[in-house]
Amino acid sequence: MRLPPAIIGHTDEVLREVLRLTGPADVTLSRYFREHPKLGSRERGVIAEAVYAILRNRLVYTNFAESGIGAAMRRISLLGLADTVGIDSLGGLLPEEVDWLTRVLQIDRATLPLALRSNLPSWLFDKLLAREGEAGLVELTEAMNRPAPLDLRVNALKAAREDVVRELAAAPIIAEPTPYSPLGIRIHKKPALQNLPLFQSGAIEVQDEGSQLLAQIVGAKRGEMVVDFCAGAGGKTLALGANMRNTGRLYAFDVSDKRLAKLKPRLARSGLSNVHPVLIAHENDTKVKRLAGKVDRVLVDAPCSGLGTLRRNPDMKWRQTPASVAELNVKQAAILAGAARLVKAGGRLVYATCSLLDEENQAIVEQFLASHEDFSLVPMHEVLAEQKIALEMQDYLQLTPQRHQTDGFFAAVLQRRK
Repeated sequence: MRLPPAIIGHTDEVLREVLRLTGPADVTLSRYFREHPKLGSRERGVIAEAVYAILRNRLVYTNFAESGIGAAMRRISLLGLADTVGIDSLGGLLPEEVDWLTRVLQIDRATLPLALRSNLPSWLFDKLLAREGEAGLVELTEAMNRPAPLDLRVNALKAAREDVVRELAAAPIIAEPTPYSPLGIRIHKKPALQNLPLFQSGAIEVQDEGSQLLAQIVGAKRGEMVVDFCAGAGGKTLALGANMRNTGRLYAFDVSDKRLAKLKPRLARSGLSNVHPVLIAHENDTKVKRLAGKVDRVLVDAPCSGLGTLRRNPDMKWRQTPASVAELNVKQAAILAGAARLVKAGGRLVYATCSLLDEENQAIVEQFLASHEDFSLVPMHEVLAEQKIALEMQDYLQLTPQRHQTDGFFAAVLQRRK
């Protein structure tokens, strides 16, 4: 069935807002759809997918759009829509536009220069090329340019993974266990989860397998005192609470009351009663200092560039700059140092990001260890063996979409000497 011609205009209009890069693409799209309530669910889905296709393929589309007729933004919108639903599904195309789209979409993109087909800003292209090499960069960018599947985490307090897979199959939703997380389920289509009894009861939560693994390597145990230092909307907090079997005390710190507010309904569904959300002003807040030297395990999922999440958030590569990353590095080092004060002798501190950049990852950890002689690195292969996770790693956890089919994640486990 053909889409109405107005879809092109809506895509063009919202794309102009998204490409201003003043905020996250998903927030801009949500606001636009609220302002245009007559758009049906299929139309909203097509527009959103087209916008994400354009963000993923921005350099290639911009290059292709140098030919053709009409306004450049319309040409880019048409490329995103045609790649998403096909030329034949688009209503309102001029014959010349059909001819142009047919011609350009037949171009073999593998023949384009690497700097173009990588669809990365030049600063990021240069950095990743130097580290990964040409073949490695092609593999990485191709994986980051594919939309991510939907990963779920089973709440072990409420359900077993095999029972959830069986119940989803009856829905019918085809799901499979994730290869590394013992509680993960992967779905390749994206159903309306909020309508499922499994979701409403708190038996499942949306969480990338990589994020689930971060919660696993914290190793939180029954009865311990644990802090999720940058809790956000609480995905890892909920996983930690379930790992603790709803015992002990789990503090969810964050500087944003809006993010912590999003945790509350998820917390209510989860059945957890050991979680204590705490709004803090900064890493040196007196609420933090009260716990100095008392905490068994601290997770620092630090604010970062988000460049490991490009499968889901392709706008991040266009919104970040070398200057913004440098600002984040200062913040990351300060937060890690602040969180370290909480860890008791023999306790563990886990530093994590969803970034692919060395300067947000190893460099921050090495800098921290150089100035904190009472902490030492616990090699990741030892931690993974403790948690019975079948992953081969050396000193750090380094997950990438092309090797592990997860978002890009980094983690290091640090232990305070007794």
